[in-house]
Amino acid sequence: MLNEILELFRRLVEQSGSDLILRAGHRPVARIDGRIVPLSENVLSDEHLTALTDHLLDGPGRERFANRHEADLAAVFPGIGRFRCNLLQQRGRVASVFRHVQETVPTMDALHLPSDVLKRLALLRRGMVLVTGIAGSGKSTTLATMIDHMNQQTSRHVVTIEDPIEFVFRDAKAAITQREVNIDTPDFQSALRAAMRQTPDVILVGEMRDAETVSAALSAAETGHLVLSTLHTVNAVQTVERIISFYPPHLRDMVRLQLSLVLEGVVSQRLVRRRNMPGRVPAVEILLGTPSVKEMLLEGRTRELAEALEQGHAYYGSQSFNQSLAQLIRDGLISLEDGLEAADNPDELQLTLRGISKGVSNSDVAFGAMGQPAPAPRAGATPPAPAPAPRPGVPAPSRIRQGSSQF
Repeated sequence: MLNEILELFRRLVEQSGSDLILRAGHRPVARIDGRIVPLSENVLSDEHLTALTDHLLDGPGRERFANRHEADLAAVFPGIGRFRCNLLQQRGRVASVFRHVQETVPTMDALHLPSDVLKRLALLRRGMVLVTGIAGSGKSTTLATMIDHMNQQTSRHVVTIEDPIEFVFRDAKAAITQREVNIDTPDFQSALRAAMRQTPDVILVGEMRDAETVSAALSAAETGHLVLSTLHTVNAVQTVERIISFYPPHLRDMVRLQLSLVLEGVVSQRLVRRRNMPGRVPAVEILLGTPSVKEMLLEGRTRELAEALEQGHAYYGSQSFNQSLAQLIRDGLISLEDGLEAADNPDELQLTLRGISKGVSNSDVAFGAMGQPAPAPRAGATPPAPAPAPRPGVPAPSRIRQGSSQF
């Protein structure tokens, strides 16, 4: 029985699939290039799934699964690969979903990620950086590339809290301590509290699922640590609103203040099929903690963030999904049809492809992202118009001091 299941894992890896879905009473299916395809016409029996579950779980694990009807864990099949696994029960029968995790961390360039900005965020000394997207959009892989860059470039202690551990890191310049929920720690909140006594420079939280975890992560960022985490949100604006919505109304102003002080970047991504070849590439939206962005966060003007990140493209490297999709189309990596399908606003993407876009925000010209001097504008970028002088008797608007959480 088990050998038949292992053969399905081999097929998944050979076909460069990302996920394997096994359900008693159904044929096995895989996700390949984002699409669900059958791996076999043979229907799996309860005995198949029981043999697999018994192989993966020890005694206490089987007891937890019997009580909760779900379990998260990592599994390694020699000669095949490493997988993140979710065991579950559906319609009274056992099922499981496996995500293939590569043995080595791929490079940012190999994944077509915006490496300049991600490397800059990875080398921050403090603050909060979030990677967001739907399930299966590559969040864990993007975080792994950032941790790997730290490991190669900096002498830091990195503490990761994961459920389960996906990529296994080996120390280079950094020391990386990896803790798994339900094995090394009871939950994310307990691990975050304990991490403050483990001399961390960087804390990676696998996922911020509730207000308690968000509060602990914000506190860690406020006390001078770099915190990396993920959320299941589709863009930067929704990410900010989701964090705020975790809290009751009377606490939301305080959370906005915390975000304005510590949030240094939101990297939202979605995978798009490659043009004329197998595989997918990420379209990436990037929001950076510029002075105007921090002011918007403090004042609750979250709906203006989408315009701010688009206007900061030439000077900071922030970008909207449409700007990212347009570049992928121009580079021939994706088709126009797939780009329009992935866009939040296809009409705006058409305008972006024609070179019609909004100008650069005046308020962000003097400062670069994360408190650094603004980089030289990209070739062909139109310099912003000078800011208008204030009217007589009207005080200039106050600004948050950019970089207060950095220096």
